[in-house]
Amino acid sequence: MPRFGIVSSADTDTSRRVTIRDIAQATGVAPSTVSRALSLPDRVNQATQQRIQQVARDLGYVPNSQARALTSGRTRAVAVLVSDITNPFYFDVIRGTQHQLAGAGWTQLLVDTEESADAEMAALSAIVGKADGAVLTASRLSDAQIARFAERTPLVVVNRRPAGVPSVLIDTPGGVEQAVQHLVSLGHRDVLYVAGPDSSWSNERRWKALIGVAKRLGVRVARIGPHAPFVDSGAAAADAAVHAGVTACIAFNDLIAIGMLARLRERGVRVPEDMSIVGCDDIFGADFCNPPLTTMTSPIERAGRVAIRMLLGRLGAIPADELPGEHMSGAVALPTHLTVRESTGPTPRAT
Repeated sequence: MPRFGIVSSADTDTSRRVTIRDIAQATGVAPSTVSRALSLPDRVNQATQQRIQQVARDLGYVPNSQARALTSGRTRAVAVLVSDITNPFYFDVIRGTQHQLAGAGWTQLLVDTEESADAEMAALSAIVGKADGAVLTASRLSDAQIARFAERTPLVVVNRRPAGVPSVLIDTPGGVEQAVQHLVSLGHRDVLYVAGPDSSWSNERRWKALIGVAKRLGVRVARIGPHAPFVDSGAAAADAAVHAGVTACIAFNDLIAIGMLARLRERGVRVPEDMSIVGCDDIFGADFCNPPLTTMTSPIERAGRVAIRMLLGRLGAIPADELPGEHMSGAVALPTHLTVRESTGPTPRAT
């Protein structure tokens, strides 16, 4: 069963309503700056944003839109569904959605679907009437299932693009291309893709990107998997990589890559001297595993913020003119970049 949790709430006491002008006076900034800091915080200097939000909390500020909502019949709650709450990837997603919702005076309902499409379907059915909309991150449902739910509840999806449903895409295929170019520059010509779950839409996008760039650069590629997106999956993946005789691997995510590092160390395979490993996402811990992991750095927190802005825009809680480039019926693509650390190095044949 999916796990639910309320991770933020808003005070609805209207006995003494604090205004944006009160916050502006207390912080010494313009009211327009306060408005942006509370509704679009990533468009304001971080120090100023934090100071304004702290003063707003201290003064007990409640957005005027929340007062209007008391008689509107809205819940002023948004459900955020993640496939595995223990995966550090989702820490930043949740932080982004939480901060964006809190700034707008909305409540976040967090749901862990535990990598189960059935649990995800049950959760979406359960939130009807309890939340005004939902954000699906790395959904395990089919496009058709997502589209059907979108007819009942406003949805925004992260790392999916079902027709007619607003989406936020993290450009990990672009990161894959950068990773292959990096490995080629080090002399690698045999690259193994360590696949994630078959139900993952991002998994197939990364594999197709790898095939395309490998063909252009004359690199031989192979694929193993599927693998569950956990550290424990890395052991079997590492054994298979050694057996395949490749010099470099690109893993579906950092958790699998970190598990591979541990298993290769147990087997006496040196990274990167004998084999190079590349991860994906740049989660917390990727920079201080042994060795520090070369990985595709994704704007994960920003993806959460953008998804909430798109959803609140659909719900009419954010004016359309405050959503530049974020089309409520289309997709927003966020770029990634390769962060090179110590888990990649020259191929043994190039030394």
